[in-house]
Amino acid sequence: MTLSLGAEAPDFEAVTTQGPISFHEWIGDSWAVLFSHPKDFTPVCTTELGYAARIEPEFEKRGVKIIGLSVDPVDRHGEWAADIEETQGSAVTFPMIADTDYNVSKLYGMLPEAVSGDPLVRSPLDNQTVRNVYIIGPDKKVKTVLVYPMSVGRNFDEILRIIDALQLGAKFKIATPVNWQNGDDVVIGGSVSAEEAKELFPQGWDAPKPYLRIIPQPQ
Repeated sequence: MTLSLGAEAPDFEAVTTQGPISFHEWIGDSWAVLFSHPKDFTPVCTTELGYAARIEPEFEKRGVKIIGLSVDPVDRHGEWAADIEETQGSAVTFPMIADTDYNVSKLYGMLPEAVSGDPLVRSPLDNQTVRNVYIIGPDKKVKTVLVYPMSVGRNFDEILRIIDALQLGAKFKIATPVNWQNGDDVVIGGSVSAEEAKELFPQGWDAPKPYLRIIPQPQ
């Protein structure tokens, strides 16, 4: 089953394009984004990895590490990275997990336990459920799960927007309304009592309804 929000992200050891890692140790005190791919040398994923590489500094500015995953071996990851740089104009400098034993895919509920055998024999369609994004906090808890079909490219600008909202909410006990962009008004979290809200936001708020308390984005 897919991991629930608030669940601990399963720890694991894996081989990557940057050597072996222990996942929780690799995350450290950072935020992390783990995003998975059904196969190397697939067209949509090629564009995604290229864009993720291009905007990696945006993740770094937010204290976020990014890591990719595919079930293919690490040497194929290296060959694919060369194609990505050639066609997308950006070199992939973040690690890519070679999940050849399907361990991570199974831990994260992307493939059933019964899957086994040579990963090179499996087609992208066999692995079509390995198309998830997990945003993980420094507490190693899952904050967001996004699941994409193979035919739809992921929106990494949206992933950055979600991270901005999560980090802002963790710091200030606020929530972000529909279509929020960084700098827009926010709402006071529903779990914040009126008394606590007065302490946290002494400047007051607009409240078209008692449960809808709007404030400028805190800095």
